[in-house]
Amino acid sequence: MELGFLTLLLVCQLAGEIIAVATGLPIPGPVIGMALLFCGLAFHGAVPDGLQATAGGLLKHLALLFVPAGVGIMAHITLLADEGWPILGALLGSTVIAIAVTAGLMQVLSRIFRRGSAE
Repeated sequence: MELGFLTLLLVCQLAGEIIAVATGLPIPGPVIGMALLFCGLAFHGAVPDGLQATAGGLLKHLALLFVPAGVGIMAHITLLADEGWPILGALLGSTVIAIAVTAGLMQVLSRIFRRGSAE
């Protein structure tokens, strides 16, 4: 892993966090940072080999990043037990809504692209 590319990833995350806090957007800072990184890479035209290696190295150890989440779940297990049904309902409901919106958007976009390629 190259320190420069790791720094780039962290700077993008920091910039996203600053934008999220400054604008009050309901989007997590890391997601905004990822969009900034994507725009930069799209402008650059390719993913540098060093960045690809750094990202691959982080992905190899991704399981370690789930340890804090697991600890948090264990620390709040009684809350999860008390609020399990509402949480399950929210998860299932949001999943169904996400699938429905994605399917609808796919149908609309496929019609638009089909019409555009026929012309």
